[in-house]
Amino acid sequence: MVAQWPISVTVRDVWLAEESPMLVPIPHEAVYDRFAPDQKRWILSRVSFVGLLAMFIQVTFVPSIPRIAKDLDLTDAVVSLAFSISIFANAIGALIWASYSSFYGRRTIYLWGMPFLCVGSCGVALSASLQSLLFWRFVQMFGCSGALSLGIGVIGDLYKLEERGTAIGAFFSITLIGYTVAPFVGGAATQYWSWRNLHYSIGAWGLLEMLFIYLSLPETSHPGTLGIDKLSSRRSIHIVWINPLSTLWLLRSPNLFAVMLVTALMVNTMYVLVVPMAYTIGVQYGITNEAIIGAFFLPNGLGSFTGTLIAGRLSDIVIRRWRQKRRGAWCPEDRLKATWIGGLIIVPLSIGASGLITTYIGGPIGLALNILCLYANGVGVDSVTNPINSYNVDVVHSRSAEATAACIASWSLILSATSTVIVPSIERIGVAWTNIIAAVLAIIGQGIIFLTIRYGDHMRASIDVGFSTIENN
Repeated sequence: MVAQWPISVTVRDVWLAEESPMLVPIPHEAVYDRFAPDQKRWILSRVSFVGLLAMFIQVTFVPSIPRIAKDLDLTDAVVSLAFSISIFANAIGALIWASYSSFYGRRTIYLWGMPFLCVGSCGVALSASLQSLLFWRFVQMFGCSGALSLGIGVIGDLYKLEERGTAIGAFFSITLIGYTVAPFVGGAATQYWSWRNLHYSIGAWGLLEMLFIYLSLPETSHPGTLGIDKLSSRRSIHIVWINPLSTLWLLRSPNLFAVMLVTALMVNTMYVLVVPMAYTIGVQYGITNEAIIGAFFLPNGLGSFTGTLIAGRLSDIVIRRWRQKRRGAWCPEDRLKATWIGGLIIVPLSIGASGLITTYIGGPIGLALNILCLYANGVGVDSVTNPINSYNVDVVHSRSAEATAACIASWSLILSATSTVIVPSIERIGVAWTNIIAAVLAIIGQGIIFLTIRYGDHMRASIDVGFSTIENN
């Protein structure tokens, strides 16, 4: 049914949302009028570019692995540990920054994280051993790990329920530019410049972003909701201890745990395609130039860019239509109905087909078909993850950054483990079977989405973690 709703109905849906008596404004929505539309767009662009930097840092490392291994006299597999370390740092950092953002505010935590990013980048550039590389890579990723959860938290602060999916789509469309161009830039810098100079440049970029945040980003948290605002008295420098692992306790909710697991299974297909690219597409088609290998990340990134824009708008349309059908009643799981095409068809077909094509079809035809699969996979994965990100904000709006961080941290830890077995799996059972296994796992993930849609109200009733209602969302 969702597949039959064209994007062209958006204007009509917006008109109905404004005119229908079933969707009358509620008093709580006045809090979203604190900022003018132009201010909201400016804030959204600001946090989106911080997310772009974070995504750039995470992915730009991959095409540099062979050159770093050569310079440090290590094997590619050993240097690949730095990629797994970065995923782990992303998980830990996201929990810490999100937890403290609920106490101190989004703006403050952005400013706290940036120095770690800058110092870590310089440390990576100066690394002369595996130990120093892993340590500074951890610091670098820790510094930028809050970008996604904080950015989604800011969107939850600024945008109403039925605007949120589109805003999150715009946010990820910008951040994914980093994912799209980083491999090519990283490969080109490694091939023609220096991976060390690249990380010095990233440090300078981080310093510039910190300056922009300091000068132009206001605090967006809703008035009176921050922990520090609730203190009866406080010192000029008030430092508190907040257990970041407490954020993970949100995942005792079956709903949040289910969508987190689905995200991990979907993003895993992307990792299976891109992480071993030098050893799959590179070997099969005789490509050894790091810049060219990096360029093959572009189709996947462009697909993600397309998927997140479409899925964000589509999920808002789904919310509006189902609220109208129910005469204003809201069911959070309606948003997940926008994931069907991406999760059930595009993702499994793209990852499975790529494995078979890489194994059995050589030459330009095989290479062209692989590029198409990379693009389709990006579209499919983000067609699932974008509605899930919006769903997390919808169901626990008062702790949106923490819910997002808990999910990011959990699936990042899962992927930090699974990413270490991708290359060994390819070496043992081949590209085709490795990809087919990933496709089957993605289908299982979409089955979990089906169960969440069908039984979501019962799942929420079983364990209440402070779920939002239409009156406070």
